[in-house]
Amino acid sequence: MLFVGIAIGVALGWLAARSRASSEIARLDATLQATREGEARLEQSLRALTYEATEQSQAAVSEAVAPLHDALARYEQRVGQLERDRVGAYEALREQVRNMSEVSGQLRVETSQLVAALRAPQVRGRWGEHQLRRIVEAAGMLEHCDFSEQVSGVTDAGGVRPDLVVRLHGGRQVVVDAKVPFEGYLAAMEADDDIKRDHHLLQHARQLRAHVDQLAAKGYWEAFEPAPEFVVLFVPADPFLDAAIKREPTLLEYAFARNVVLATPSTLVALLRTVAYAWRQEALARNAITVHQQARELYGRLATMGDHLAKVGTSLGASVTAYNRAIGSLEARVLVSARRLADLGVSGTEIPAPAQVEVAPRALQAPELVDSEYEALLGDQPPY
Repeated sequence: MLFVGIAIGVALGWLAARSRASSEIARLDATLQATREGEARLEQSLRALTYEATEQSQAAVSEAVAPLHDALARYEQRVGQLERDRVGAYEALREQVRNMSEVSGQLRVETSQLVAALRAPQVRGRWGEHQLRRIVEAAGMLEHCDFSEQVSGVTDAGGVRPDLVVRLHGGRQVVVDAKVPFEGYLAAMEADDDIKRDHHLLQHARQLRAHVDQLAAKGYWEAFEPAPEFVVLFVPADPFLDAAIKREPTLLEYAFARNVVLATPSTLVALLRTVAYAWRQEALARNAITVHQQARELYGRLATMGDHLAKVGTSLGASVTAYNRAIGSLEARVLVSARRLADLGVSGTEIPAPAQVEVAPRALQAPELVDSEYEALLGDQPPY
């Protein structure tokens, strides 16, 4: 019986435990189901939030990146344009280099031909004379008026014939010679190394120095008096003189001491323009003197005419006075007797009485016409 009671108690306890376990399982199932539903809702909400955040992020990124995208597009377009320009410029540069190469080749050929031609003294002389003529024309001077070419003259040393004689105001003249030796310079331009080039340039400087001595010995100014005691040695190109001065730094002073002025195209233009200006100033001065002389003559003639007019006025005044006296005599003596005859019936016509002249000739008032001091003052004025 004891065992039966224990078994029944165990059975009842098991049943009670089972009932409580079933209730707990049901409660846990309900909790699990609620948890799953909450998880599903949470997952759905999370997906919605994630999608919305993604859309907003993409919109914000797109908005932020849009200017950068536009800038990159413009940059790519500019880079493409620069690349096309670079290719075009490179082609143009290559074409210019090709043209310069061709021109350089032609220039070398022409330079060689010019050097060969200038080695002949006659050709060199004509070229120097041509350059000299271009310079004087550029200075505004006229042939046979301001300068003369190839004029012959005679000095104590013999006959001379300079290339140009420039006439200054006051009858003075400046002699210009263009026969410059530059064989050494041409040889230096053809030299293939610096040592030979320096040797030929030194020879060029010595040749120019020797030519200065030759011009100084000729004494051109003696054949073209009045002329300043110097002669202009025209060097047809500035590099010729520059190269000589680099080798002979005292060449200019050496020439000045011997009454020779070295002039290049740039310095000769300034010299001749100054001469041309002086020539024009002298012409203006001559015209001013002529005008002054004509003015003096005109004033003198006006004074003489004033004297004549004064005499005419005096004569007219005397004539008016004589006329008025005659009228007075006519009225006081002649017409009285004539009226008596009319009263006696000799004639019925009345003799009219002539009127007197009341207007006198106007006297001259201008001091230039009546005062001889003006003529004397004008004669004392110096010319312009």
